[in-house]
Amino acid sequence: MILTLYEDNPNPKQIEQIVRVLEQGGVIIYPTDTLYAFACDINNAKAARRLAALKGKMLEKSYFSIVCRNISQVSQYVKPLSNEQFRILKANLPGSFTFVLKTSPLTPRIFQTKRQTIGIRVPNNAIALAIVEMFGRPVLTSSLCRDGKCTEDYADAGLIEEQYGNKVDLIVDGGQISNIPSTVVSLIDDQTAILREGLCLPRL
Repeated sequence: MILTLYEDNPNPKQIEQIVRVLEQGGVIIYPTDTLYAFACDINNAKAARRLAALKGKMLEKSYFSIVCRNISQVSQYVKPLSNEQFRILKANLPGSFTFVLKTSPLTPRIFQTKRQTIGIRVPNNAIALAIVEMFGRPVLTSSLCRDGKCTEDYADAGLIEEQYGNKVDLIVDGGQISNIPSTVVSLIDDQTAILREGLCLPRL
C-alpha cells in the first residue's frame, strides 16, 4: 500500500493512519531529508527483526538509528548530554545528520549491546517529524541502501513500491528526495569525529 503526502503540509489524518500501522507492529518506508528509509516501533522486537531481515542482516549485528522529534526526546535515550554535545546538536538539528552517542538505561533492549552506543536523527522533513510527534516515541530506522550503495531507486517512491510493495505494510510517498545518505558524526566522550560524509557537513 502506498500513501501520498505533501511535505509542506502533511495531512494529520494520513499521519494518524501511518501511526496506526506502527502501533500494530508494522514496518513502513517513509521519507527523511536524505533518503527513504524503513521504520518500525523501537519497542517491538519482532518488527525490528523483520526490518533487519529486509536489510539482509541479523538484528544483533545491525547498526540502526532512531528518529526523534527534537533534542529533548533525544536526551531520554542517551547518557546526559555535555554542554559541548548539546551545542553541536542544537546547531545541526533538525538536519541531515546521524549523531552517535552513548545509550541511556531507557534505550530499548535491542540497542543494549557491547557497543553501548546509538545513532540518533532529527531529520529536517515535516513528514518524518509529524510521524514521530504523533507516535509519541522515536522510531527505529534504517535507510533503504544496501551494502553502503545508494541509488536513485531509493529516492523515488514509485520505484521503491516496485521493489518493496509486498514486503512492507505501508510506503509513504513524500515525493522525490535526495539519494545521498546522512553524515554520521560520533560525539562519544566529547571527541567529535565524522565517520561518514553525507549530504552536508555539520557545523562544529
